[in-house]
Amino acid sequence: MCPSMPSIFSLVDPHFLDINLNSPNKGLLSDTMTDVPVDTGTARTSIPEGLTEAEEEELRSELTKVEEEIVTLRQVLAAKERHCGELKRKLGLTPLDGLKQNLSKSWHDVQVSNAYKKTQETLSQAGQKTSAALSNVGSAISRKLGDMRNSATFKSFEDRVGTIKSKVVGGRENGSDNLPSPTGDSDKPLQDHAPF
Repeated sequence: MCPSMPSIFSLVDPHFLDINLNSPNKGLLSDTMTDVPVDTGTARTSIPEGLTEAEEEELRSELTKVEEEIVTLRQVLAAKERHCGELKRKLGLTPLDGLKQNLSKSWHDVQVSNAYKKTQETLSQAGQKTSAALSNVGSAISRKLGDMRNSATFKSFEDRVGTIKSKVVGGRENGSDNLPSPTGDSDKPLQDHAPF
């Protein structure tokens, strides 16, 4: 560290470094922050080329005024933030309420953004195209199955299944709806005294 440059911690009030996370003023600028000196660069250096001493003095004067305005604005901002915190506390608004409101506003901002609208439109079009493609695929499959069912190979297969079915089912095609008895005696009814 350069000996002519002060440490950042030597510029800050030690009470400012004591952070209380339960403080209602958490996140707000401390009054001590406004007491932090702003480096005015008053150490004399050589005059930059192209500037006269009068121009340099005028610029330094303007710089001092701007730095004073910055300090004033910091003080005003700190006062406004304290007042805002007090109003929220009196209204019973919690940081969670603020977070919810911020998220809601952010989501609304996303929804009205051009990027979101374009993405939504693109996804909608992709969904419509996918739906149309799947419909076309379903129609093509139905048509192919219909063509296949009318083919000679399928007719031959269907005939063979029919033949096997008639051999398995047997008597039903002859007008008898009764299945053969497991005991082999079709006149006797099945016992109703099954152990189960």
